[in-house]
Amino acid sequence: MTDMGGEQLAEAVAGSAAVLRGAAGRDWEGVKAGGLEWSCRQTAEHIAGCLLSYAGQLAGRPAEAYVPFDMVMEDGTDNAGVVDVIETMGALLASAVHTTPREVRAFHPYPFRSASREGFATMGVTEVLLHTHDIAEGLGLTYEPPAALCEAVLTRIFPHVRPGPDHWRTLLWATGRGELPGRAPLTKWLWSNNLVIDSERLTLQGVTPAAAADLRAGGAGGFEWIEGGPFEGTRDAAGMVLKAYEGGVHRPEWGMFVLVRREDGRAVGALGFHGAPDQEGRAEIGYDLAENARGHGYATEAVRALAAWALARDDVKLLYAAIERTNTPSQAVISRAGFRRVSEDVEQEAYELHGLDRSLELYSREG
Repeated sequence: MTDMGGEQLAEAVAGSAAVLRGAAGRDWEGVKAGGLEWSCRQTAEHIAGCLLSYAGQLAGRPAEAYVPFDMVMEDGTDNAGVVDVIETMGALLASAVHTTPREVRAFHPYPFRSASREGFATMGVTEVLLHTHDIAEGLGLTYEPPAALCEAVLTRIFPHVRPGPDHWRTLLWATGRGELPGRAPLTKWLWSNNLVIDSERLTLQGVTPAAAADLRAGGAGGFEWIEGGPFEGTRDAAGMVLKAYEGGVHRPEWGMFVLVRREDGRAVGALGFHGAPDQEGRAEIGYDLAENARGHGYATEAVRALAAWALARDDVKLLYAAIERTNTPSQAVISRAGFRRVSEDVEQEAYELHGLDRSLELYSREG
């Protein structure tokens, strides 16, 4: 899997600059940018400002707020000069992405209050693509970015959007800029950086559809794994994430997380949910570790952290895990994490009404 980074930013900015330079002699101040309230000039300056802001977040790495600065154009800067600034800010963000370690995260408000270098790169590309579209629409220009760039954006920060046959049209629909057959128009939209949950020795890093597709296909999903990883169960779980995404029912906080050691940034296993909580607030979890990571308490630590996060929410009342009767190590993990065997009556009901395999034992933990 290719991480979203400097090359994609350069491609997006180059495509934007080519279109905007061709119209630099036009009136950008007096024309609105597509469906926005901003003029084309304001929108172009906004592109540059976003790229600089994201570069600043990665450089300063604040945890709680935006770095308090802004970008100001010199008096007399013409439209061609604004394009120069967009190219320069794109290069700055690309450099910040390139020099930022993979595990670093910085503040971004939606939805989980942080983003990685890939997240900021993806948001930067998205700002360039969408607002170049807005300006082009206002000026009556033709603009369509590469499909691969649009797919990369959708599979990283629009995990809740069911993919369509045309990635550019899907991205426009997902951001309230167009229509798709069979889907209601959107008037509000938000993108979604991946969720990261911290524990003492690990970070539980949410897996994007892009990473899930790579893991399912035999890749590393963008993670650096210890020897022997990822385990086959991780690849199977990635397939579940991918299936949910393709069906338009994936919810990133109820998907899959890779367990990454703080000490060396290496992935040791995965865990996650089998879907969002049901109407009664119940959700199922599963987990596995690479063989070389077993015996160090990582699974117990991760399950405790995930359970604490989930049970602190109002929409979760109970977590459960179904474990093979012969898998005593996994039963020990789930027990140490605060789960207990359910009563025989509850287990029998699960067998009969919910199709629970009779070779499995049911454990639960309530909020």
